Amino acid sequence: MSNQNSGDIPLGLGMALAQNQDAMTHFASLSAMQRQAIIEAAHHISSKQQMQSLVSELAAGSTIG
Repeated sequence: MSNQNSGDIPLGLGMALAQNQDAMTHFASLSAMQRQAIIEAAHHISSKQQMQSLVSELAAGSTIG
């Protein structure tokens, strides 16, 4: 019963972004293709630590894809 529709932000990613304003701002500034790559990466994350690492990279200005 997983909702992994294209473009939907996974709950864990959304919560992590909400706790990191820099990451949220950077994520919002990305192209649709870049945001989708991050969403896809988030679907494969299996721990809170991995999600925090992804969000920290976003806050530092890194992109995926």
